[in-house]
Amino acid sequence: MNTAGQPKSQVQRYLVIYLFLLALAGVQFIFAYQHAEGVQLLVRMLAVAAVQAGLAVMYFMHLADERRSLFLTLIPATIFVLLMMNMIWSDSFRLLHFRLLAK
Repeated sequence: MNTAGQPKSQVQRYLVIYLFLLALAGVQFIFAYQHAEGVQLLVRMLAVAAVQAGLAVMYFMHLADERRSLFLTLIPATIFVLLMMNMIWSDSFRLLHFRLLAK
């Protein structure tokens, strides 16, 4: 049963997550203005972006409250979709530079 304190704790939890996401955006801003190598900057930015995406999915899309079976279903499906997308990217690159052969 809902108590009067529960909605306030929910708002506080989402506010903390939101502030943490803002802090991570600030970290990305700082990384962008550090004169780092290309690969090192890419790895840093992708790591922070992965943490941000995980927090957004877990809390703002309410997946943190779901059962474990949902995760065991979604993770393999997502990996499958990404692998299938990887199969067609080479065709799209080939079609971008497609040249007709002269007869």
